[in-house]
Amino acid sequence: MSHLGQAALRGALGGLAGAAIMTGGEKIEQSLTGRPSSYVPARTLAHLFGLGRPGDDRFARNMAMHYTTGLLLGALRGVMSAANLRGPYASLMHMPVRLSTDQTLENLTGVGAPPWTWPRDELVIDLLHKGVYSFATGAIVDSLVSPRSSSSARRAFPGRRLKGFA
Repeated sequence: MSHLGQAALRGALGGLAGAAIMTGGEKIEQSLTGRPSSYVPARTLAHLFGLGRPGDDRFARNMAMHYTTGLLLGALRGVMSAANLRGPYASLMHMPVRLSTDQTLENLTGVGAPPWTWPRDELVIDLLHKGVYSFATGAIVDSLVSPRSSSSARRAFPGRRLKGFA
């Protein structure tokens, strides 16, 4: 398997772990705020695949959507790490990709609403959870994937260079 293939595979595993960390964080946040579970991911999955009765198996469909999205976007984060896009700045770059993926699918299927129409507290909570996913995934993936030898990792950059997670 090529270096990029291995990076994507390791990234996918890191993305699964990041999704688990995000989901755990959501449950902790819900226990503190009293916010109910959202089943928008479950309904989005049902609409994407034309599943009957979108309200059925909400928990299972939610988890399938969370972990599938986490896996796919983790693969992207693995390729980013291989390209020497690493550390907190790379995770910050990855965060809007996570949010945009969810919002594109939710709004494409008619299940969601654009984030700028949400109550501010809901928006802040969602951004926090997407940040947890991206930073946890980034830390894990950066520890699993080394920069590709042809990436910018071998070049000297003038000025201050910050160290990343790895």
